[in-house]
Amino acid sequence: MNSGLESGTRGAEVAALIAALQANVARLEELTGGEIDTITDPHGQPFLLRRAQAQVRLNDASRLDAILNSLPAYIAILDADGVIMSVNQAWTAFGKPPALGAAGPGHAVGTNVLEQCALVGGQGAAQARQVADGIGQVLAGRTRHWSFEYACGAATTQSWLLLTVTPLADKNLHGVVVMYMDISERKRGEDELRRFRTAMDCTDDAIFLLNCSSMHFVELNAAACGMLGYSREQLLGMGPCDITAESTWEQMAALYEHLKANSGSSLSDEMALIRKDGSQVQVEFHQQALQSGADWIIVAVVRDISERKEAAQRLQYQAHHDGLTGLPNRTLFYDTLTRTLQQATQHGWTLAVLFLDLDNFKAVNDTLGHGVGDDLLVQFAHRLFGCVRARDTVGRLGGDEFGVILVMQDEQNDAAAVAGKIRDVLRTPFVLGQHELHVTASIGITMHPLDASQPDELIKYADTAMYRAKHAGRDTFRFFTAQMNVEVLARLDLEKALRRAFDNGEFVLHYQPKVALESGSVAGVEALLRWERPGHGLVAPDLFIGSLEETGLILKVGSWIIDQACRQVGQWLRSPVGRLQVSVNVAGRQLAEGDVNADFVAALARHGVPPELLEVELTESSLMANTERTIRTLRDLKRLGVLISIDDFGTGYSSLAYLRRFPIDKLKIDIAFIREVTSNPDDAAIVQAIVGMAHSLKLEVIAEGVETAAQLAFLKRHRCDQVQGYFFSRPLALPALESLLLKDRQMPLPGAPTPAHRKTLLLVDDEAYVLSSLRRLLRHDGYHILCAGSAAEGFDLLAQHSVQVIVCDQRMPGMNGTEFFDRVKEMYQDSIRIVLSGYADLDSVIKAVNKGAIYRFYTKPWDDAVLRADLCEAFRQHSLLHDAEPEHDDCDCPASDCQAESTAQLAQADGPPG
Repeated sequence: MNSGLESGTRGAEVAALIAALQANVARLEELTGGEIDTITDPHGQPFLLRRAQAQVRLNDASRLDAILNSLPAYIAILDADGVIMSVNQAWTAFGKPPALGAAGPGHAVGTNVLEQCALVGGQGAAQARQVADGIGQVLAGRTRHWSFEYACGAATTQSWLLLTVTPLADKNLHGVVVMYMDISERKRGEDELRRFRTAMDCTDDAIFLLNCSSMHFVELNAAACGMLGYSREQLLGMGPCDITAESTWEQMAALYEHLKANSGSSLSDEMALIRKDGSQVQVEFHQQALQSGADWIIVAVVRDISERKEAAQRLQYQAHHDGLTGLPNRTLFYDTLTRTLQQATQHGWTLAVLFLDLDNFKAVNDTLGHGVGDDLLVQFAHRLFGCVRARDTVGRLGGDEFGVILVMQDEQNDAAAVAGKIRDVLRTPFVLGQHELHVTASIGITMHPLDASQPDELIKYADTAMYRAKHAGRDTFRFFTAQMNVEVLARLDLEKALRRAFDNGEFVLHYQPKVALESGSVAGVEALLRWERPGHGLVAPDLFIGSLEETGLILKVGSWIIDQACRQVGQWLRSPVGRLQVSVNVAGRQLAEGDVNADFVAALARHGVPPELLEVELTESSLMANTERTIRTLRDLKRLGVLISIDDFGTGYSSLAYLRRFPIDKLKIDIAFIREVTSNPDDAAIVQAIVGMAHSLKLEVIAEGVETAAQLAFLKRHRCDQVQGYFFSRPLALPALESLLLKDRQMPLPGAPTPAHRKTLLLVDDEAYVLSSLRRLLRHDGYHILCAGSAAEGFDLLAQHSVQVIVCDQRMPGMNGTEFFDRVKEMYQDSIRIVLSGYADLDSVIKAVNKGAIYRFYTKPWDDAVLRADLCEAFRQHSLLHDAEPEHDDCDCPASDCQAESTAQLAQADGPPG
């Protein structure tokens, strides 16, 4: 009983032990290194350890096979030598296509894969060696994992496999697990994606694919990255609202809902996208919604239209702006004026339109070239723009014509102020390369609503006013008036009448004599055109000559003048008048468009006139028009024997270059310099310079516009050759002229100037009793006394006499004493100048003394003895300074008087006179 119980108990313990051993076979095998086959208990009973181990392994292998067979991969287990120990069902079913060779699944268990790879030759050899090398690296422990993708099979049935090699998990066995996976579908998807991306990248347009659920980009092309400056990875993490400048998430969502609701339709628009650097790019986009499973994809094709926009803007700008100055052109100026007038009507504003034209701009182009003219226009536009406010408009209307639109608050005063400002900024000369030019402008002004309310009328009226400013002498402005409209119509009527006048024989010639200053006799005449207009009488030339040139009638009329002048010279040759030289004016348009040389040749031959009796008069500006042609014409005339004269010299270019280039015989000084030649130091200096220059060039000099004896005396003193003007004769009709010529009328020439040694004293005072008092006081002192009641009379006397000492009142109407002496000092530096006045204007006197214009200053009433003594001393100083022989050794006043001085009545300059 007890023995059975013990036996049962022992059996149970053995069973438990065996069960425990079986449960720990793997651990036991690990501890014993797998070298123990059996274990005996204390009673000598053996326990088959290897069998237990095999059973455990069998159980584990069964489980592993089940797992491996369930996998879609091709799996084999290789031992440490590369021999296949086991495979899964997929491996066995794969077979062994020839193209795979040793580098693929399908080999039988027991096959050495490494040896098989070594046997492969041909195209698969390199691939097989790569596989063997990878398996060998894992077997040797150099890497824990190795993978390799490769294609296999024929081209039409090609598959892609992914080979992975990993070591066995069993630490007691050395080997590797080789697993092949078919990745053909994945590869085909990648190929399709690659082809898709390649196609996308081949287009210049940016392409974005947007997932509507995530509102993020899921695909895009290289052009999208280049357009926005982001990398592909950065953009794939962004959405449309991250790159748009104008849209919100809500607006985008609403847009995409619209696209989904209208699947298949495309939506196009323009917008601005934001680049990575913050700048914007203008794009045109086309969007369409495509369903992808349960989701929607928005496909957006985006095109950069920045260049197109810029080109359109450039075209728009060029169509409405002047290409040279950048100002609005006539079209944009007109449109702006239209809009501004609408606003002005609504708000009750006053507008002014200014029309500007550069004076003598054509001459700049003709003489200095169009490049310089363009530079002048650009600089003028810049100055003009600086004269107006931001709300005003400046435009170039064409050529040298500019327009300004002023929005005003103070009506005409604002417009006049702007016009004055424009004239002021033009005072500074323009520097144009090597040239420095003084340029002026004529400005016409019209007002809204005073004058008109339509754009074309305002521009027309401003243009009309501008022409009035030109006729007023240029460099000025004029407001439009209704009278100007009347004048415009009158000008049109004048042009019509002029066209009839030539055909009806209404033109006649009058003649103005030119007198030689040496003899006082007539040296020649100038033929001047006159118009006997029916119902109007004799029309002055300044009223129609300009219209003749503008209309081109001057070509026919000019040829007629040449013929008439030659005819008249021929008639005089065969009459008692005899030889008489006639000068004919030739307009610049005749030189540029006509054939002046042929006209003279024909007329001289027709009437049998010696060429030297004809003289051509041209203005300086006409010389500069078409210079080369003008030079050829004048040289031909010169060879013919006709004389050449420059009219209005000094008012144009006055260039020594053209005096050298052109075959000129005479210069005619313009009347502008003759009017004040006796009183204006600048005019006097210019006239003297012209005379001196002309004589040095062997040219004769004629002064026109001589109207006074003082002018005549001045010109004679400075060796002018001839004079012409009302002092001798106005232009005369033919009968009156022939009467004058036949009577041999002479011009009274100025007498010989007062001898330099004679003491000549000039007294200038506007009060007659002062002059009388001074004459009585000084009549016994031996002076030649001249008296003038004004500064103007004083200048006339100075022109006709040699005066050593001048006494002038300080306070006179028109010009005071110090102003008078400022000019006298410039023109007659040798004179000694004394101011006599009842009012002490100390500031002006001190300035005059400091400048050396005044020798002494006396107050009224004067001390007779002191004044007489100082005058005596003044004449003595003059003779000493200029080495002149005095007329008398001593003054007639007492010697003691020469020493008397009264500080209350006398102020003396520190320096000598002059």
